[in-house]
Amino acid sequence: MIIALDAMGGDKAPDINVEGAVLAVKQTEDTDVLLVGRQDILNKQLEKLSAKYVFPCNRIRIVNASEVIAMDEHPANAARHKKDSSMAVCCNLVRDGQADAFVSMGNSGAAMATSLLYLKRIDGISRPAISTSFPTISGRCIIVDVGANVDCKPEHLLQFANMGNVYCKNVLGINNPRVAILSIGEEDSKGNELVFEASRLIKNTNLNFIGNIEGGDIPKAKADVVVCDGFVGNVFLKSSEGVAEMIVKIIKNAVTSNPLYWGAVPFLKFAMKGVKRKIDYGEQGGAPLLGVNGACLIGHGKSNAKAVKNAVIFAAKYAKSSVAEKIAREIKEFEQIK
Repeated sequence: MIIALDAMGGDKAPDINVEGAVLAVKQTEDTDVLLVGRQDILNKQLEKLSAKYVFPCNRIRIVNASEVIAMDEHPANAARHKKDSSMAVCCNLVRDGQADAFVSMGNSGAAMATSLLYLKRIDGISRPAISTSFPTISGRCIIVDVGANVDCKPEHLLQFANMGNVYCKNVLGINNPRVAILSIGEEDSKGNELVFEASRLIKNTNLNFIGNIEGGDIPKAKADVVVCDGFVGNVFLKSSEGVAEMIVKIIKNAVTSNPLYWGAVPFLKFAMKGVKRKIDYGEQGGAPLLGVNGACLIGHGKSNAKAVKNAVIFAAKYAKSSVAEKIAREIKEFEQIK
């Protein structure tokens, strides 16, 4: 698999992106990386890392892009006017079949706008959505949408449910995913007009729809696919990340502040590593943009090299699963049934 990596995207670009690419080719045997960005800068960074790591240099190639989309730029304007940006070049590589997936830790709105401009929507999809894999007590679930669409109509949530169902089956390997809508209560009477109408639409499909769930039900693994608008999804995701970080810090502070607990530190440290691995966004590295023609993964702007490495590796897995093609088939079949 060949992954086009936006080497200029993110708070710590290009250093962490180049290092992440190096770590990815070191760890895998079948994933190559196209580093997309300013060639002179990327060449210097690769030369610097060659003194630190032993890696197959022939599996990382540089593709020049003369422009960079900054983290604070207006997404649509940047996508339209910067036609030789690292994001645009990445998308063109995927569109033209020279890469299997596109990964960016940069401006998420611009990554979405650029993907829409160059890769286009899947026929029948009104709004592409960002989906993330969220940890639960027994595994993981899929949340759609977590930030791409802050204002949604009921039919958009219906499409999110369909896309999330396909993603969950093909990436998480769950044959008949339980689909739910995130609301303020489990009862059918709880929620707003968007939830009521979306629930009615999803009930009339062959999806395994279990109704509404609350935010606290997600970590309890009550659903495999959780559907919501991007505003609600993003608030839930960011709040959960903040709570997880707070809990880890509280436990560390409690243990290190009392000498009586110091003997337990080696054992607790081992256990906390497993916990941190499960809740760390960097373990997957990126969230797929569902609904575009191709594999596009969007990561955190504050990602480190490990997160970039994992995003590249996950992008290869995601591309192999052909989720975009399967979503296109599912949507086409659904439209015919209607």
